[in-house]
Amino acid sequence: MTNETNATTDDAIVEAETEVASASAPDRSTVDAETGPTSASETPDASASEQSSTASDQPDASASEQSDTERARRKAREGFVVSNSMDKTVVVAVIERVRHPKYNKFINQTKRLYAHDEANDVNVGDRVRVMETRPMSKSKRWRVTDVLERAK
Repeated sequence: MTNETNATTDDAIVEAETEVASASAPDRSTVDAETGPTSASETPDASASEQSSTASDQPDASASEQSDTERARRKAREGFVVSNSMDKTVVVAVIERVRHPKYNKFINQTKRLYAHDEANDVNVGDRVRVMETRPMSKSKRWRVTDVLERAK
């Protein structure tokens, strides 16, 4: 007789849990005839999303490790040295041909880049290649990689 009492008490507890679950989240909790009530965390969709979030966390960690070892491709430009009066710094004029948005005519657009010249051997008029680098001063973000043509 005590087994029957325990069974009815268990059924009452399960029904109470079902009512509480349906009151808090009616669309996420379901009642299955074979397995009984399931909460939102026990549904297949929720467990799949939890597994995918933990699975997506692991590749993110390896992706951040890869980004530490591999760096992005750096910009490289070619231009003419305009000034070398500063110590270990040259000013390189880079000319870009850009199309005007309204008139579709090509325009020469000149940008003056401050570049680091460690050897201090570049002269005015030299054609050089510069590459993007870490900030070395307030305005210096480029470094001279090679001299393509010396001034005559």
